[in-house]
Amino acid sequence: MKRIVKDPQDLNSLLKKASGNMADFSTKAQSINILADIVRQTCPDLPENAWQIANCRADLVIIEAKSPVWGQRLQFERNNIAQQLAMQTQGIFTKIEIKVNPHGNIRKAEKTVEVKTKKHMSQKTADQINEVAENAPPGLKEVLRRLAKHVNE
Repeated sequence: MKRIVKDPQDLNSLLKKASGNMADFSTKAQSINILADIVRQTCPDLPENAWQIANCRADLVIIEAKSPVWGQRLQFERNNIAQQLAMQTQGIFTKIEIKVNPHGNIRKAEKTVEVKTKKHMSQKTADQINEVAENAPPGLKEVLRRLAKHVNE
């Protein structure tokens, strides 16, 4: 049987042809990535994990900071970022809103399962404890003998 050979199609052209949510999500994700690149170029000293572009709509870009400290730093750079966004997007985005999401920086604690190891005492160790117990005072003698009884458990 002859193999059917088709040329691969560009993903961008497929997404443009697609109707509905998938095309909208794709274009919005691409525009958010472009906006994030503009902010990164404007403020190269900000770490990437300290902020993210949360949303964009109409003429507004919403930047989410991971802590109040980084929110203040973004507020300080707000005018520079707004100027660069307006210039590079031909005036589409002119306003910036900075929101702080302190819960975005918290890692979920992983529950560690502690495996209880079975403790083992050899007969030789039990014999040595019994020898020490013979010369010990009465209270300690009882405790040591009880300990030596755990040899087979």
